[in-house]
Amino acid sequence: MENLIASIDHLSQSSSTFFILFGAIMVFAMHAGFAFLEVGTVRYKNQVNALVKIITDFAFSALVYLFIGYWIAYDITFFSDAKTLSQASGYELVKFFFLMTFAAAIPAIISGGIAERAKFWPALTAGSICVAIVYPVIEGVVWNGNWGVQDWFEGTFGAPFHDFAGSVVVHGVGGWIALAAILLLGNRNGRYRKGKLVAFPPSNIPFLALGAWLLSIGWFGFNVISAQTIEGISGLVAMNTLMAMVGGIIAALIVGKNDPGFIHNGPLAGLVAVCAGSDVMHPLGALATGGIAGALFVWLFVVQQNKLKIDDVLGVWPLHGVCGLWGGIAAGIFGLEALGGMGGVSFLAQLVGSLLGALCAFIGGYIIYKVIKMTLGIRLSEEEEFKGADLSIHKIEASSKE
Repeated sequence: MENLIASIDHLSQSSSTFFILFGAIMVFAMHAGFAFLEVGTVRYKNQVNALVKIITDFAFSALVYLFIGYWIAYDITFFSDAKTLSQASGYELVKFFFLMTFAAAIPAIISGGIAERAKFWPALTAGSICVAIVYPVIEGVVWNGNWGVQDWFEGTFGAPFHDFAGSVVVHGVGGWIALAAILLLGNRNGRYRKGKLVAFPPSNIPFLALGAWLLSIGWFGFNVISAQTIEGISGLVAMNTLMAMVGGIIAALIVGKNDPGFIHNGPLAGLVAVCAGSDVMHPLGALATGGIAGALFVWLFVVQQNKLKIDDVLGVWPLHGVCGLWGGIAAGIFGLEALGGMGGVSFLAQLVGSLLGALCAFIGGYIIYKVIKMTLGIRLSEEEEFKGADLSIHKIEASSKE
């Protein structure tokens, strides 16, 4: 009997290990989506830079999260010898891989906002510091209960702040850090003339669409496998992820008036928003959450570019920052039992927690990028920007003209 119980426990742990490994691979693949979304959106002379940034950001994120970020968030380090590590649970090691892919999304998000005019190494440095410090502080508070903040939420509002898969922790944090970086970096040269917006059309709609598809597919790993164990897998999360994506597409199609850029960002807006409450909403609530997010993205992107004159190349602040903020709040609306949800959430906890997350991310990001700007500089010269980041930084274009 003891052997049978041990075998069952081993099978359960092995299944969960494979489950979370599969999720890590899916989220890792999403970084190709970030890359191609940016490649398709930026001008031709900046396509190589977009590709290089995403893959190098991922590598440096892995390093700083291994040595600093994971320790801050979960008080776990990997400084023991290989024999000790090999005797540790394979699940715990793969769990690091899964959570690291989330952390690496932060500079990937920022990259889209500061594209076409940022220096390579200073931007890489700033993004890495955000992954090492800003992100894990917020991650640890929400997902590990650090420093008693969640206890305060529960005592004050009757429920802790709920963010199942990172509307605020990942996307909101990335989007609000990106806004700080964008404001400090300034607009691309020639973007506004005599106070009017000058169109810089996407260089490659098929690549943009490919990026959106890769991200949308990977998102089911992002959300569903956030349960982190095979026992916790939920069909409701999968259904809600699907419905939010659909709502985002349809809303962006209508509000965006058939614009392909808006249409392919619509599903991403819906998916960002549903992360927080995907485990507690009714599918109709998820559909509404995604639809509102899709419309919100289109409207705010236009306002940002035309009225506020903030040159956010991929619209990462409205897409990740604001839709992530909305997603955190939406979990406190459509997660309520009165609206068909599972309950266990508080609207006030979600409102306050979402706003605090956005504020901490913006302040932390502003400080980091301000220091980098004052010490290393973060902006390409006017001549380098005119030539394009590909030739100025990497000395090569995306393809031969012959």
